[in-house]
Amino acid sequence: MNTRPIKRSPGAIPHLLAAQFVKVLVCMVTAAFISGAAQAQSYPTKPIRMVVPFAPGGTGDFLSRSITARMGELMGQQFIIDFRPGAGTTLAAALVASAPADGYTVLIQSFTTQAINQSLYQKLTYDTRRDFAPAGLIAVIPVVLAAHPSLPARNVKELVALSHARRGKIDFASPGIGTASHFGVELFKLVSKADLTHIPYKGAGPAIVDAMAGLVPLVTDHITSLTPHIAAGKLRGLAIGRAQRSEAAPQWPTFAESGYPDFEASSWWGLLAPARTPPAVITRLNAEMKRALEDAAVRNRLLSHGATIRYGTPAQSAELLASELEKWAKVVKATGARVD
Repeated sequence: MNTRPIKRSPGAIPHLLAAQFVKVLVCMVTAAFISGAAQAQSYPTKPIRMVVPFAPGGTGDFLSRSITARMGELMGQQFIIDFRPGAGTTLAAALVASAPADGYTVLIQSFTTQAINQSLYQKLTYDTRRDFAPAGLIAVIPVVLAAHPSLPARNVKELVALSHARRGKIDFASPGIGTASHFGVELFKLVSKADLTHIPYKGAGPAIVDAMAGLVPLVTDHITSLTPHIAAGKLRGLAIGRAQRSEAAPQWPTFAESGYPDFEASSWWGLLAPARTPPAVITRLNAEMKRALEDAAVRNRLLSHGATIRYGTPAQSAELLASELEKWAKVVKATGARVD
């Protein structure tokens, strides 16, 4: 039997190749989806690393230890806390942004700090909008300004007056450049004209230690890390960055009560995963974090240290992060601060 070769027009060949390419692409996407779904269904099968962008002894340490034990029980895997302080939390953020998007490396971070850094640093190896998948909100925590007992100022009004009398001679320590604690004071300086000099540390722990030793007269950080030291008399609380006084420390006035209305300095904390982490993995992380925050022991620990629990879904977290990026970009611009 004779067969004749099929004649195709020259224009048909590219169409056939395109059709084959589409088939291959569909197969690849389908396989990836099935693989991702299977991975998410079995997740987690090994310990999860929670990166903390501060040194031990600060709010990141407190929050991570407060929720990871319960989350680990609920998920059947241990959470390993990995402290990675430095460069105003950007080192830890860059590490997580470039980690495999499989749910086994997550970042516990202040969304406020993350937003500030996006505008503050001219050269970042990551983009907050593009390189992270918000996994949920944990709490909102106010910033506190505290002083060594030897400092004559007993409230922020006296501090402002003292800073004018001792221009360039009153320093304040913070957990690092670009943190919510740092920029809370920068915002206060804008509204009060206080003359204070920033001394950045690699985390709240070292900053608080030096403040208690009198090596630096002022320190600013979240209420969760400063409360025990103020209660022990090693530091004096001057003001808290909330609209109302804290239930955990009602004796501290707000900045508004001290003569600076509409001033508030608090930070939202949550979990971030690398972008392109499977949605089912993000959902699992969020669900177990919610269950952990509903645990009575976890709630009592957070509330007793001044944290206000604010659970949020991944969608709510993404929305908040976007609003924080916009809000703090304006503050960074107003202060004129930049980091090369």
